[in-house]
Amino acid sequence: MTLSELRKDPDYALFKPVVEKGRKAFILGGFLFAVFLWTMYMYGTQLSSGLGVTGLNRPISWGFYIVNFVFFIGISHAGTLISAILRLSKAEWRRPITRMAEVITAIVLAIGGLHPIIDLGRPDRLLSIFYYGRLQSPLLWDVTAITCYFAASTVYLYLPMIPDIAIMRDMGVRPQWLYRFLSWGWTGTERQKHCLDRAITILMVMVIPIAVSVHTVISFIFSMTLQPGWHSTIFGPYFVVGAIYSGIAAILIVMIVFRKVFHLEGYLKPIHFQYLGTLLLVMCALWFYFTFAEYLTGTYGGEPHEMKIILYKFAGGYWPVFWSMILCNFVIPVIILSNKKLKTISGIFIASFAVIIGMWLERLNIVVPSLANPLLRVPYQVYIPSLVEWALFLAGVVAFVLAFLVFSKFFPVISVWEIKEGRKEGIEVVKERLASYQPDITTQPGKS
Repeated sequence: MTLSELRKDPDYALFKPVVEKGRKAFILGGFLFAVFLWTMYMYGTQLSSGLGVTGLNRPISWGFYIVNFVFFIGISHAGTLISAILRLSKAEWRRPITRMAEVITAIVLAIGGLHPIIDLGRPDRLLSIFYYGRLQSPLLWDVTAITCYFAASTVYLYLPMIPDIAIMRDMGVRPQWLYRFLSWGWTGTERQKHCLDRAITILMVMVIPIAVSVHTVISFIFSMTLQPGWHSTIFGPYFVVGAIYSGIAAILIVMIVFRKVFHLEGYLKPIHFQYLGTLLLVMCALWFYFTFAEYLTGTYGGEPHEMKIILYKFAGGYWPVFWSMILCNFVIPVIILSNKKLKTISGIFIASFAVIIGMWLERLNIVVPSLANPLLRVPYQVYIPSLVEWALFLAGVVAFVLAFLVFSKFFPVISVWEIKEGRKEGIEVVKERLASYQPDITTQPGKS
């Protein structure tokens, strides 16, 4: 297929951002890169001066960096996990969504995984995990789980991209060497399709338990200590629910932005936002249930140190963070998503944005108040993040946007071959599947 033939393709809108690299994208990319360079300069000040340039102190030894680590890893559940569930359940409406979801996972996993290294102060201290790591340490489990998830998610993102990469190779899109290398000689034979389908199916099954285990293991870093406010058996599922909740919100925001910027209204239709909006409402209810259960059991037990932290969150120095979290994670999404008039694409965007803010506040609410009220009798300290910490938080956000922008300029953000396959075979496949669900018609006894 040549470039002129491609422009006549009914799905050319999906290739257009790759083929026609507009000036606006370069300006935006340049601006984001400049901001990113400034944040790296700020990181340089931390490398040269040490963690003293942050707001960390005794006893609050974890701050923004660990909050951001848990937050970004949580968002990573958006992609591969939800994509795998939709593929396994053969939900036909998944086709325009899965690739964007999978890209989110790969990018935020890389960003989130770097934050513990930033928190170490000196990056070379990471080697201590390999030199002195202990099998009984959740930190070692964490490194292992995230590495496995990143590897599986990257392969899971790459495999379904091969047919689209081959199309761009064949139509001469530059850089040719990149598309030739990544297409792996794909020509679309029946054997290649069979192998690809089988590989994706195997990864689908593998990646779901890996994704669940990653955030469970992250929760172990907190719950396996005797620190009041952290030592809880509910933290495993609580973290997983929160991760999926923030992940769905991230998918919705990305979908709405790309729909608007690349004019993908014909692919990302209101029905997709309605389905995901309903799923977001379900996760909102689940999140509230786990939050309520977490504080109910703590309050019912009445253990003095536990109560001290709970009251510190409810009415102490952290009350604005706690109640803002409730507002963003429960009140706003419930009002918007349970009201048919408000559940528009704009309303869903507002609800999703509120959830992203609320889930970041939730991570802050878990990490800092507990450290500010330790069991040991140490002088009380207040944690105020420094400009360096804010700059590195901005670095994570900018890196996410920049990486997504670069991806969209080299690869279609919606899987073209899956869209074509759905248009060609989807309706018949669904008809056959529905027919197979129906009860068999049996002949009544005594009647022919």
